[in-house]
Amino acid sequence: MNPTKPPEHRVKYAALFNEEIRPHNERFRAAAAVRPGDRVLDIGCGTGESTREAARAAGSGTVLGMDVSAGSLELARQLSAEEGLRNVTYELADAQTHQFPPEQFDLCISRFGTMFFADPNAAFSNIGRALRPGSRLVLLVWQQREHDEWATAVHESLAPGAPVPAGVPDAFSLGDPTVTEGILAAADFTAIEFAEVHEPVYYGPDIATAYDMVTGLREPKMLLAGLDAAAAEEARHRLRALLRAHQTDKGVLFDSRAWIITARR
Repeated sequence: MNPTKPPEHRVKYAALFNEEIRPHNERFRAAAAVRPGDRVLDIGCGTGESTREAARAAGSGTVLGMDVSAGSLELARQLSAEEGLRNVTYELADAQTHQFPPEQFDLCISRFGTMFFADPNAAFSNIGRALRPGSRLVLLVWQQREHDEWATAVHESLAPGAPVPAGVPDAFSLGDPTVTEGILAAADFTAIEFAEVHEPVYYGPDIATAYDMVTGLREPKMLLAGLDAAAAEEARHRLRALLRAHQTDKGVLFDSRAWIITARR
């Protein structure tokens, strides 16, 4: 067994996540429009799909993928090596506080990676200092929770009427355009624009795959953990019924709405 090879389950779920947001990613990649020679920063890069796509487009340029998950970066490095990409590196760091070289990058991208900042004002100010004058920022973020069926429907199936558990990271923190525009403007970003992405999320080809994927997410895990055995079994039954209702000939699909946010430094 190769001790440096990421666990099989991590490879599996990385592939599932990439498939989950495939149409979102296509829109995001087009908006990013990485050019040959660009020096790109990818924040919250996870297992590196967006980083590798940027590296292929950048050609003679360079791409730095940054994340706080060592396990995700382990897989990102392996996949980049398998592709023979020589212009991409990864760093385990928090973009909120990392000491970037000033005015280093032409483009900062982030695919669902910036919603979890504890202090978004400090984070975007710090990122801004790493960008060259005239550089671009391109973010893909979820809209507000109530606009995302994939979150609301699953929550209601598991714990009808219950609040979101304390400690669940807020995936919707940048969903309000007014709030987010204020954060970016305070960090000296200009020409801030929001483009809607209204596409389904894909939870797998069948109910069994979708069930495993959903119950592996943090919020469903916490909701189920807060129930006694009988209530948890009833909740699991409701979840399976929900997934069955969303089974289509293209897989298990839920409605979603996201923003592509673009700005200039």
